[in-house]
Amino acid sequence: MQKPSLPFGKQISYAVGQLGWSTLINIIGLHQVYFYLPPAPKLGEDCFPDLIEKMAFWGLSTIGVVAAVGRLWDAVTDPVVANASDRFQSRFGRRIPFLALGGIPAAVFCWLIFVPPHSYVSSYNLIWMTGFMILFYLFLTVYVTPYFALIPELGHTPNERLNLSTYISVTYALGIIIASTEPMIAGLLKSSFSYSADPAIQSLISRQYALGILCVFAAVCMYFPVFSIREKTYCESEASGVPFREAVRLTFKNKNFLYFALSDLCYFLALTILTTGISYYVTVLLALEREFVTQLLTVMLLVSFAFYPVVNMMAKRIGKKKTVLIGFYIFLGLFLSIFFLGKDSLPLAPHLQGYMIVAVAAIPIAILGILPNAILADIAELDSLKTGSRREGLFYASRTFMQKLGQTLAVLIFSSVILVGLDSESGKKVSPNVTGIIAPSVPDNLSKEIPKNSESGVSEKNPAEIGKNNSENIVCKVEEEESGGELGVRLTGPLASGFCLLAIFLFGKYREEETLEEIAKIRDK
Repeated sequence: MQKPSLPFGKQISYAVGQLGWSTLINIIGLHQVYFYLPPAPKLGEDCFPDLIEKMAFWGLSTIGVVAAVGRLWDAVTDPVVANASDRFQSRFGRRIPFLALGGIPAAVFCWLIFVPPHSYVSSYNLIWMTGFMILFYLFLTVYVTPYFALIPELGHTPNERLNLSTYISVTYALGIIIASTEPMIAGLLKSSFSYSADPAIQSLISRQYALGILCVFAAVCMYFPVFSIREKTYCESEASGVPFREAVRLTFKNKNFLYFALSDLCYFLALTILTTGISYYVTVLLALEREFVTQLLTVMLLVSFAFYPVVNMMAKRIGKKKTVLIGFYIFLGLFLSIFFLGKDSLPLAPHLQGYMIVAVAAIPIAILGILPNAILADIAELDSLKTGSRREGLFYASRTFMQKLGQTLAVLIFSSVILVGLDSESGKKVSPNVTGIIAPSVPDNLSKEIPKNSESGVSEKNPAEIGKNNSENIVCKVEEEESGGELGVRLTGPLASGFCLLAIFLFGKYREEETLEEIAKIRDK
């Protein structure tokens, strides 16, 4: 018996769930690297405290290595959770119980990543961040992998799946906007409440409260589909009996899926470089305030929303594959242009350069935000029709694995490339309260007042406490800019374009027409 189509109101509730986890993942994407590896403050700005060492080993940044570990762990757990979801049986369905289990812990652990035990450089901060990041990614996977597996089960036709993909693309984009409001919320809290006499600690605590507010909002959104959708009423699904290893082998044996997943890996490598770098592009290349990032992302996503109906129509007229390739080519040109941002030779004001970049980015963001999920739903449906095994969860988990592998490599590469141009001394010797791509000078008498442990070389006294007793000395004042940093930020654009070119080559091998024709033939039998 055919299941009823999901009502429009419940489709929106399903999409609101993505608004929640999108907010969480974009908090990590937009703020984690910037939080632990901030650029130097400008003249007259408040400092932000160093929390971890900048460099790890072999020229790799500490935050890059830690982020890579977290995302790799996340990627490894994806197929395990997916297979458990595919084989799970309960009176509430296969997927919804996982959403209920993952939502709140994911939000709590996301916030705790930004609340280290010390407000100065400490190995305990590094351990804290790593531990809670692993827990965050585990519970995010518990939520997100079954969430995506619901698309081909709730959407019974290609058009229904395309509509669901469109709605969740909108809420994912809204999640980016909401996550980007952290600087605005933190600024409001900082000006309204006093947490510390030290301006650096005041900035830190304001940001932590702002991120906490966003995480609470995300948690609420993630439970909309849990309480509004009765999975067994609307989903065409049955538990898979295929063992884990065999299911993974069958999934990657599908050539269309393999090309799709590899192109996704390259695309997310490029995209993550852009999203991680946007705060740096604004503050380092365009020399503008970080709050401008929120304006740019809002403009980009509003313009992107305007293109959603166009993308939907284009996909139905010329096909999803050709539309995606158009998006890739636009991104290719965009990434190349990043190298020239903020150069004196450009006759455009910095604000205008920023608006032009995001206006162009809005088009491929719309295309690649909607269509890949619908394409994967087609691939998964054909596979289930041909094999008789419904492994939607594993298909989406395998795609997510490739995405996260791309994101892992991107964060590792980006956080190391932006240090290109820093001389060896400025890369290692950082002031106790200030760090950055271009580090400001610190009065000598401040450094002399910080006693060192003779064996470990670690400060015995909290630099924040010293700052309270030397408030006149730690006014964030850039007296002399040290060389380096800008070149590394510029190079991230051409680097991303190379990965985008590889994504174009791989995705070109996906056979869309054959896939849709086979689905239609089998269903008509």
